[in-house]
Amino acid sequence: MASYLLRRLIQSALILLGVAFVTFFLLYVLPADPVRQIAGRSATPETVANIRRELGLDQPFLVQFWHYLSGLLHGDFGRSYLQKTQVSELIASRLPATLLLMAAGIFCELALGLTMGIAAALTKGRIGDQVLMMTSFVTVSAPQFVVSLLLLYVFAVQLSWFPVGGYGSFRHLVLPAVTLGILGSGWYARMMRSSMIEVLSADFIRTARAKGLTRARVVLRHALPNAILPVIAMIGIDIGVFMGGVVVVESVFAWPGIGQLAWQAIQRIDIPIIMAVTLVSAVAIVLGNLLADLITPFIDPRIKIR
Repeated sequence: MASYLLRRLIQSALILLGVAFVTFFLLYVLPADPVRQIAGRSATPETVANIRRELGLDQPFLVQFWHYLSGLLHGDFGRSYLQKTQVSELIASRLPATLLLMAAGIFCELALGLTMGIAAALTKGRIGDQVLMMTSFVTVSAPQFVVSLLLLYVFAVQLSWFPVGGYGSFRHLVLPAVTLGILGSGWYARMMRSSMIEVLSADFIRTARAKGLTRARVVLRHALPNAILPVIAMIGIDIGVFMGGVVVVESVFAWPGIGQLAWQAIQRIDIPIIMAVTLVSAVAIVLGNLLADLITPFIDPRIKIR
């Protein structure tokens, strides 16, 4: 176990280094100039040059990247160009909201997706299977802003069951979490259906049925633990996606997470914030996949970590 963790940590460090390099390079070659955003349109060339020198943006790419990495090793994400605040403080203030929405969103999409996938597998080839798979296709294809605005209009504006937006109570959480659950449930439904159909045709399932076990016991006790393994790996990826990829949902529902922070930074070309959100999302994906790999042997003892 120790050697496995060491290998994974080394691999993770290299992956994060690659993510940092690629993101920093893309921001470096970006046509838009963050200094112009800071200085304003009426700034003189001398003012622009002074700001560029103060921020270190007049230095070669490798020098800038080395300075950034040196700061990261000391836990310094830099200082926001426009908000004049340490980026680590901005991330820390937004992280609890994003973590809460991530947990609620993953719960909703698992509840919807796994239920749909299992039901579709048990009705394979019948009308129920076709309806559920068509529904999953619609949820996967639906744009985030369409689902968000539709739920907001129906349940917040027309029915007044939930607040229009904001953060602070369970009622504020319901609509954005359900939106993410609907959008992500289709992937889980399709994956769960395929995995469940494969497991239900296995020899040990036929043996369990021959022993006279009830259908519910066969599905829940024998089929589900084996069919859910691919889903666990997908959850690890979803963690990173939720950390920085729910920009639209957070914006529509005025949810103060790091996705909304990233969107504001992109509009203003606030490079330190963009870098920080990207790295935090990458760390979340790496940790999510590592946790998924560590949890898998507990679900299926046949899998060994080496």
